[in-house]
Amino acid sequence: MNTNFLISMRDTLLSESMFYIALSVLTYFAGWKLQKKLRSPLCNPLMIATVLCIAFLKLMGLNYADYAKGGNFIQLFLPPSTAVLAISIYRKRTVLLKNIFPVLCAVIAGFAASVVTVWGMCKAFGLDKSLLISLLPKSVTTAIALPLAEGAGGVSAITMFGVLTTGIVGAVFAPLFIRVLGIKNPVIAGLAIGTASHALGTTTALQLGETEGAMSGIAMCIAGIAASVLFLFL
Repeated sequence: MNTNFLISMRDTLLSESMFYIALSVLTYFAGWKLQKKLRSPLCNPLMIATVLCIAFLKLMGLNYADYAKGGNFIQLFLPPSTAVLAISIYRKRTVLLKNIFPVLCAVIAGFAASVVTVWGMCKAFGLDKSLLISLLPKSVTTAIALPLAEGAGGVSAITMFGVLTTGIVGAVFAPLFIRVLGIKNPVIAGLAIGTASHALGTTTALQLGETEGAMSGIAMCIAGIAASVLFLFL
């Protein structure tokens, strides 16, 4: 009787959307605490939260559709959280206007390199058009990438995987790459991070400095506009 009651309670709990929202928040908090303790870029809170959520779903025999009951609600916060980056951009508007032409050229060149790389890899491995479309916006923030890919016939799950992987790699390794390459200019560092790894990378750029964060934010915006224009022709 007690066993049946516990099973019933478990099933009821796992069917509630609030449970998956709480799961996302708690796993991210665990990742944040671990990063704060170890102070290692490899302990990225989002990466840890993703791994923990996947492990939990596998352990409980659940799938993404179950998680999406609450996960889709969290996605509603993506557009406003992205828009908040405008505050940093506004504060550094003088730097932006002073370097507007190099900024535009650098971001467009970086976005073009991403597109060419994805196209070349898909052609080399013989992937079909739907997979190509799904992966093209991998360096664009989720709030823009998902609608673009879905509207053009892409697979949203693959797009999400590409965007998250790109963002997490950028967020984790961007500081290391900047040190190895000897990049001292905060404008260059911010543009590189934002163009390559969108909003997730921008969170790392903000930790490096306000100028890096602002430039990363504007790079992410320009890359998003470039992707929207590109998808008009697909």
